[in-house]
Amino acid sequence: MSMSIWESLAVLAAGIGAGTINTIVGSGTLITFPVLLATGLPPVTANVSNTLGLVPGSISGAIGYRHELKGQRRRILRLGAVGLLGGLAGAILLLTLPSDSFDTIVPVLIGLALVLVVLQPRLAAALRRRQEAAGGDTAHPDGGPALLTGMLLSSAYGGYFGAAQGVLYLGLMGLLLHEDLQRINAVKNVVAALVNGIAAVFFLFVAEFDWTAVLLIAVGSTIGGQIGAKVGRRLPPAVLRGVIVTVGVVAIVQLLLR
Repeated sequence: MSMSIWESLAVLAAGIGAGTINTIVGSGTLITFPVLLATGLPPVTANVSNTLGLVPGSISGAIGYRHELKGQRRRILRLGAVGLLGGLAGAILLLTLPSDSFDTIVPVLIGLALVLVVLQPRLAAALRRRQEAAGGDTAHPDGGPALLTGMLLSSAYGGYFGAAQGVLYLGLMGLLLHEDLQRINAVKNVVAALVNGIAAVFFLFVAEFDWTAVLLIAVGSTIGGQIGAKVGRRLPPAVLRGVIVTVGVVAIVQLLLR
């Protein structure tokens, strides 16, 4: 379909906003998806076009956080492999299941992730004390099976729709990894890029999408990814946690009103 100049500018601006917020927290889809629907695209086509367009933004955000990625190669390989598997599964589900399937569970998942984000410092400290009392710090450096399972399910959701996918990642990794929140955010950006990427490759061959929308969001999200990295890396952990909670609450409200 052809877009007017104003619709094109709106999609480009939405792409910038989505790229920025995805890099800092996640939930950029809640900006771009409604805008694409407003241009007249069918929901599935809009979702597929959005996923394709956000891939460059995810890569841009991951590059912006490259300093925080140092020393995390093994972790990224493990979580990235799980993310690829989950993302492909979610992309397949998008084309086989009705869109209402996740409407009930998604707000609950995001709400749980927000609770984990808010309580993460206390929960992590309590977990460490319990491990030390049991005879030392036995925590797995990459979160162990619990984190891998959680990331697999979250990535499947990311390949399916992706709104607040980053919030789910941050909640899980914040609880199960003994890491600084900024370094966790850097890993989140890489895994999100892989999930969007594998879903995008799948959609290229089997789904309908709008090239104009894809290109506009791609350009905007790439710009936004760099903006988000510059802003996000300067936020203190407490402020970043507050941004995550705010975005997550907005995501829940939008999903419930959809």
